[in-house]
Amino acid sequence: MSPDILSEVLQAVRLRGAVFYRVEAAAPWVALSPPAREIAARVMPGAGHVMEFHLVVAGECWTGLAGGVPERAAAGDVVVFPQGDSHIFRSAPDLPAPPPNLPPEAGTGLPLVLRVGAPGQPGARFVCGYLGCDAAPFNPLLAALPRMLRIPAGEGPLGELFRLAVAESATPRPGGEALRARLAELMFVEVVRRHLGSLPPGAQGWLGGLRDPQVGRALALLHARPARRWSLELLAREVGLSRSPLQARFAALVGHPPMRYLTRWRLQVAAGRLAQGGDKIASIALEVGYESEAAFNRAFKRLTGLPPAAWRRGQGTPAGRR
Repeated sequence: MSPDILSEVLQAVRLRGAVFYRVEAAAPWVALSPPAREIAARVMPGAGHVMEFHLVVAGECWTGLAGGVPERAAAGDVVVFPQGDSHIFRSAPDLPAPPPNLPPEAGTGLPLVLRVGAPGQPGARFVCGYLGCDAAPFNPLLAALPRMLRIPAGEGPLGELFRLAVAESATPRPGGEALRARLAELMFVEVVRRHLGSLPPGAQGWLGGLRDPQVGRALALLHARPARRWSLELLAREVGLSRSPLQARFAALVGHPPMRYLTRWRLQVAAGRLAQGGDKIASIALEVGYESEAAFNRAFKRLTGLPPAAWRRGQGTPAGRR
C-alpha cells in the first residue's frame, strides 16, 4: 500500500473542519442529531458533505445511529459519523429519542456550552464539531467508510490531538478558529488511519484495495500518473498480473473496474482545479489526461450533470447537493 494515496485523496476532496461547541450532560439525558444534510448549510456553508464528530471528554454514554443498536462510549473515545446519518447520545441505552437538537450556526463564538439533561452536576462532557468535504464528483474514501466509527483516543497522535482540541474549545484565543479547524482535520485523518489498521485481511472496499499488493500497486500507479494513456493491458503489465485477474480483483475490492476508477479520479482532480480558478478548462483537460476539451466536457457532464464551466461558477455546489 502506498500511504501517499490516502493523503492525496484527502487533499483532493478538500477536507475542512471546525469545532463549534461543548456539551455538558447530567443524567438522565438524551440528545438526537438530525441528518447532516439537513443542517449542512447552518454549520458549514459551501461544503458538499458534512460529517459530525464527538470527543468524549469525561464520563460515559451510549451512542449510535438513530434507530440502531447503541454502543457504550467512554472518556477518551472519538466517535465519527462519516455518512452524515442522524445519531443519538444518551445516558442510558433505553431512553427514548427526543426531537432533534439544532446545532449552533457557523461562526458562533466560543466558549459555547450546550447543557442537556436534568439540572445538576454534569456526568458527561463532550466536544462536538463538524468536518466538511467534497462528495462529488468522486470521493472513494467517503464511500469506503462505515456509517459510524468509534475509536479510543488513548495515547499517541490521536490522544495528543484530543487533549489539544479540548483545550482550544474551552477558551477563545487569537488564531483559535484556524487551529480548531486543522485539529478537526488531523483527528479525522488519524481516525481513518486507525480504522485502516484495524481492517481484517481480505477486507473489501477502497481501503481494503489500498492494502492489497496488486490492487494497491495499481491504485498507486493510477494516482501517480493519472494523465498517462493507461489501458487495462498496460496497467496489468505494470502490476504483474494478466488483464482478467486484475480487472476482477480491482472491481471486487474497489467497486469500479480500473479504467472507470481512473476516469472518476481524473474528473475529481479536475474538479479541484476548476474550483481553484485561474487555469483554462482546456489546460485542465490536458493535465488530467484528455486530448481535447470537448471530450473532457462530455465526460465531466456525464458524471456530474454539469459542464466544467458551470461547475466552476458554482464551485461544485449544485452537484454536491445531489
